[in-house]
Amino acid sequence: MGFPRNPFSSLSLFLSILVILVLTPPSNSATDYTTLVYKGCAKQPLQDPTGVYSQALSSLFGTLIAQSSKSKFYKNTAGSSQTTITGLFQCRGDLSNVDCYNCVSRLPTLIDKLCGKPIAARIHLFGCYMLYEVSGFPQISGMEMLYKSCGGTNVGGAGFEERRDTALNSLENGMGSGNGFYITNYESVFVMGQCEGDVGKSDCVECVKQAVQRAQVECGSSISAQVYLHKCYISYSYYPNGVPRTPSSTSDTSPSSSGKGSNTGKTVAIIVGGAAGVGFLVIFLLFARGLLKKKDDY
Repeated sequence: MGFPRNPFSSLSLFLSILVILVLTPPSNSATDYTTLVYKGCAKQPLQDPTGVYSQALSSLFGTLIAQSSKSKFYKNTAGSSQTTITGLFQCRGDLSNVDCYNCVSRLPTLIDKLCGKPIAARIHLFGCYMLYEVSGFPQISGMEMLYKSCGGTNVGGAGFEERRDTALNSLENGMGSGNGFYITNYESVFVMGQCEGDVGKSDCVECVKQAVQRAQVECGSSISAQVYLHKCYISYSYYPNGVPRTPSSTSDTSPSSSGKGSNTGKTVAIIVGGAAGVGFLVIFLLFARGLLKKKDDY
């Protein structure tokens, strides 16, 4: 099959295909929101000779999963007065409904795999968590430390701790004016915080302040940290090359924010410029071929 007679139609088709390829974002097939952060399993097994607790737990899990397709937080109770089980789930505030559902739907299987059937369990993934407890399970303070993780030592250079503390202070202020979830960045330090959905604003701010203090004291000059308290969690990470753009990020309005998102326009410009060059080359080759064809016709 030969070249089309109209070289501009070939160029138009070529550029159309190229634009589609350039503007189509890469798929996130390996998203990290389902990565396990930690598990908490009560030592006491669930005594369930008649299976009533198992039935109540199954019903609870089904309700929580169903609600995760339309809500980021949901709390419910299942079972009779003698076999009551209370549970909840929460998704990260920047997850879509689809990602929230995909995250939460994994949790019951993980609870069974990692904990079995204790009287209480809690599984945290990067994007969501779920917990349940039977009636009468001992309650703990909302400020109770559940888990912490400190990253590598400081490679951020002089002034890193000051930049980190400024970012964390912005997080505290943001939690006070937000809806229980806030992310921002300051000079290559990305911070995120979230409170459990039924925590009041003042208690949320106090919880986040406690988590920030824990991170500053117990992780020192680490370039990243995660601190999970019973009713809230915070994290920070240092990105030497600039904070990458994140979904639903408030970094656009944060002071001195920097990120790789600004490189997108440059990349597209380079690709489109290259496409124009290739396009002119195609025109030239088609024009030359047309001349040769006319010469052969004489």
